[in-house]
Amino acid sequence: MKVDRKIRSGVGLVKREGVLALTILALQKLEKRRQKSSSRKKLKIKFLADYNTILKANRTSKPDKLTTKKTRLPLTVNWVMSPPRSGGGHQNIFRFIKYLEDIGHICRVYLYSSSDFPTIKELQEGMSAHYPPTHAAENMQWLDGDMAPADAVFATGWETAYVVFNDPDQARKFYFVQDFEPYFYPLGSEYVLAENTYRMNMYGITAGGWLDQKLSSEYGMQCSHYDFGADQELYSYQNSQHRKEIFFYARPVTVRRGFELGIMALQLFHEQRPDYTITLAGWDVEEYGIPFPYKNLKTLKLEELSEVYNQCAAGLVVSLTNMSLLPLELLSAGVIPVVNDAPNNTQVSNNKYIKFAQASPAALAQALVEVVDKKDLPSYAKKASLSVGNLSWAKSCQRFEDILKEQLNV
Repeated sequence: MKVDRKIRSGVGLVKREGVLALTILALQKLEKRRQKSSSRKKLKIKFLADYNTILKANRTSKPDKLTTKKTRLPLTVNWVMSPPRSGGGHQNIFRFIKYLEDIGHICRVYLYSSSDFPTIKELQEGMSAHYPPTHAAENMQWLDGDMAPADAVFATGWETAYVVFNDPDQARKFYFVQDFEPYFYPLGSEYVLAENTYRMNMYGITAGGWLDQKLSSEYGMQCSHYDFGADQELYSYQNSQHRKEIFFYARPVTVRRGFELGIMALQLFHEQRPDYTITLAGWDVEEYGIPFPYKNLKTLKLEELSEVYNQCAAGLVVSLTNMSLLPLELLSAGVIPVVNDAPNNTQVSNNKYIKFAQASPAALAQALVEVVDKKDLPSYAKKASLSVGNLSWAKSCQRFEDILKEQLNV
């Protein structure tokens, strides 16, 4: 055996060289092991926010809420955000930035990340096809040191909240909250670190009423909210015929969109109404074992969605955190949204043409069946599109500016 050989080798060394030689050999081997162990790369504790940035914020005493001195127009607003990509929450942020710029305010964008560092040019090229043109995007920069003085500074995600909290400038600190970000993680360190940002005494401007109510009641955060809009230029009612497709926002990489739950519901629906085509968009789902025939539209441009929507009678939208923008977009095109019934959705929109159902495969499937079985569905779809005709992002942006000016004592 290997151990026996080592013993015999050690005994032989003692006989030839003495006990001291054996001791030296043992010490040399121990030193080699120590060096090998110490040379191994240590795993770093990493979050979306820099480790030391988080520590600095947690070592700082909680500041009193700032009493803002009277501010003059135009406003200067600094925005701190992660590197923008196509789609999602960044597009909505730039919607508000463009509005502020169009009415004369000054906006600056500072980029922050603990690990992702594309060049400004790469980001601008990626944004060109998806974002409205803004001076802030043309001149955005990586945050390196302190920001230029401003009247207001906005955190836009939990990791940026730590940066804004630590910022020494006396600008009024705001938090542009589009979702309850602790829900993006299992219950653990990142959940808690994201949750702690709602206790930083920033003024929250939230997307919809659910976040406003949740943050104020559970965290004592001062908040106001704007209502969701619907882009009437992008999404419109164009097909008054009987429609034979079902739309599902299938995005398996975004856990909060309930991909698996939706697939199970659609399987049950297909078993009951196999004559309907099921259309999936939001991600390429070819590698998934989906147990029914479907159209895989992958990722579409915003300009392509209205045509797709206008082929669909109903749309399944699973929103497990803050409500998606999709239900109102679908309604604009005459699609009846089936959405999981929960406060995070009903407190954002109570439109009577949204069909809410329990978040189970059977209940969601039954809701879809009830929608497509409506005898007057084409005329019902037309009424649904008219129900959101008065919604616009211009109203949402105006509400946002009103909140901002009120808090800045303009």
